[in-house]
Amino acid sequence: MPVYQPQIEQEQQIESLLAPFGRFGVELGLERIQRLLEALENPQHRVPLVHVAGTNGKGSVCAYLAEVLGAAGYRVGRYTSPHLVSWRERIVVNGEPIAAENLVARLKQVVAAIDPSQPSPTQFEVFTAAAWLHFAEAEVDLAVMEVGLGGRLDATNVVDVPLVSVITSLSREHWQRLGPTLADIAREKAGVLKAERRAVIGPLPAEAAVVVQARLAELGCPAVWPAPAVSVGEGQASYSDGNEAITYPLALLGEHQLTNSAIAIATLLNLRSQGWNISDDAIAQGMGQAHWPGRLQWVTWGQEPQRYPLLIDGAHNPAAAEVLRQYVDRWWASQPGSPAGTAWLMGMLATKDHGDIFAALLRPGDALHLVPVPGHETAAPEDLRAIARSVCPNLAQCEVHPSLRDGLIAIAQSPAQLKVLCGSLYLIGHFLATEHYEDGEG
Repeated sequence: MPVYQPQIEQEQQIESLLAPFGRFGVELGLERIQRLLEALENPQHRVPLVHVAGTNGKGSVCAYLAEVLGAAGYRVGRYTSPHLVSWRERIVVNGEPIAAENLVARLKQVVAAIDPSQPSPTQFEVFTAAAWLHFAEAEVDLAVMEVGLGGRLDATNVVDVPLVSVITSLSREHWQRLGPTLADIAREKAGVLKAERRAVIGPLPAEAAVVVQARLAELGCPAVWPAPAVSVGEGQASYSDGNEAITYPLALLGEHQLTNSAIAIATLLNLRSQGWNISDDAIAQGMGQAHWPGRLQWVTWGQEPQRYPLLIDGAHNPAAAEVLRQYVDRWWASQPGSPAGTAWLMGMLATKDHGDIFAALLRPGDALHLVPVPGHETAAPEDLRAIARSVCPNLAQCEVHPSLRDGLIAIAQSPAQLKVLCGSLYLIGHFLATEHYEDGEG
């Protein structure tokens, strides 16, 4: 059965409240959100904040932080985007998505506060205001909030005194809005840094690191650049800040989680040094409970005789695709015999770097099945096929299908031992919402 089974009537009510603001698209800037929050009596001022920016790894780090802080006994709000199936997934308190009726009420409060004589807020700004309002009204002890896009002009960037600002990683994504170079993108991400407030920075490319270091120095931010954790056994990792080492279970899959978990632990130790009561036991418990659906997640799909293990992952940009490829390579290395090729089922948005994603993932002898991403600005599967053929001309198969279901049936017939669904978080969300599957392990 699908993991997510949102109540259709309530979801439609949420969609109807948000739909009028969708036409304003993505428009970066703080004036509209600040005006809106002021009309709501500035709920963000009542919510201590851990602010998480970066290209990839934000969601995993937020999941780790929220679980550990909850295990430590705190009431924790978590705000992430995008959602996979329901808008409710974006606003979570102590592991529970906001109730539909509460989200409807918050959105109505926000809409009522909009000044019709001023430029309209965007859909993301309306929803972010609802998140701030909900966290304040729910009296969370602190909120872990993920940046939506960029940092400097993102709607979440309205708190001058965050507890900790985090930058997980930087790579070339959303360059159309953030700037063409890594240095440009780094300047936008570094906009979450605040004067003399603590920061935790993940490993960055040299071009980006120079920009972030300069901004840290300019603002006088005490910063930690944690080294990746080390694996100390199956599903266990250890992180040391130079003073103490903490060993913990690593619930999320992939070598990159050694980096993401280290960033989370460094942030938690930073909070501990500020007086937050976070024990090593709470860290171990929370890290072991972390769950982040749709990212390196194994499921079993289909009905007999077309029932097979399927690895699902967003892999929606080149850096994420490289992480997926790394996991796939390690998976193949653990299998007996020689690799028989991978069967990829993919759909991508039109705005993505299709060639770079294909280059990261595809290998000669692989099978590629392409489908549209329903309900979004999808890249045409026929166009993707041409790009894939040019990037990897020695594919064993490269087919186009009219729907996700058709693609799933097609790869069921593939002799490939490994089958992967990836390319868009929206496609993963469509799978989770509409397909019958069970959680499983590779």
